[in-house]
Amino acid sequence: MSCATVISPIEVLSADHLGRRRDWSDEEKVRIVEESLQGFRQGSVTARRYGLSRSLLTRWRREYRGGLLTGSASTSFVQLSISPPAEASPETSAPLRFEDDRTIEIGLPNGRRLTIPASLDPTILARLLPVLDAS
Repeated sequence: MSCATVISPIEVLSADHLGRRRDWSDEEKVRIVEESLQGFRQGSVTARRYGLSRSLLTRWRREYRGGLLTGSASTSFVQLSISPPAEASPETSAPLRFEDDRTIEIGLPNGRRLTIPASLDPTILARLLPVLDAS
């Protein structure tokens, strides 16, 4: 008897387009989801066309229907300006009430947390932050 070894052919797959995560923008996600919703049973076909898993497209559809997936940026910045308090004469200034005794908690980039009274003068805070934020 002779010993025969069967060696199956080996296929080498390129890793250029397979096995890596892609970062889809919200605009691309919305376009793909809207395309998948256009016809009957278009989800699987659309997912295959873009190389997505069906479950990922289903998640994007759920987010789209729930309003979590929009074509534009959902976060925005609000302009903030801090001005010094208006000069008040001692006889016209009202005494502090219990409601005015609120605090603000500030998380600094170096990990420290600063709790200050809301009535703190902004100029004092501006001088204090560089000292506390130093590494």
